[in-house]
Amino acid sequence: MEQWHAPVQQTETPQEQVITLSSDDRTWGMLAHLGAFAGMIFPLIGNILGPLIIWLVKKEESSFVNDQGKEALNFQITIAAIGIVLGIISGIFGFILTLIFPIAGLLVLILVSLIPIALGICAMVFMIIAAVKANKGEYYRYPFAIRLIK
Repeated sequence: MEQWHAPVQQTETPQEQVITLSSDDRTWGMLAHLGAFAGMIFPLIGNILGPLIIWLVKKEESSFVNDQGKEALNFQITIAAIGIVLGIISGIFGFILTLIFPIAGLLVLILVSLIPIALGICAMVFMIIAAVKANKGEYYRYPFAIRLIK
């Protein structure tokens, strides 16, 4: 007599699965996220170069480092693109407004210049969260990152 068994459903997502990672994998995953702080030393490109170098060097050695390196790199590319677009738009908007309404335009230009600072602080918070998660061996996904590198 045959017994019928219902198929087992997997209730965990890959991010929730417990995976045994070496300390080295977790450290490199963390450094992939923290590598973006190289942007403080090399403005404009360091935030992308840090994760890129770590990802290129370590991607073949660990699927975890490969995943987290791509995630960090995609986030930094997204942040750079947002920063460039916001800078251009706010510069044009502020310049035109200053020509039309000098005092109000200058005030708006000063206020709009605070947006990149807020973006940078937000990015740093997400990078630190990602680094802590990676150091625990958890796969982290940034809430807003265009995933150009898959």
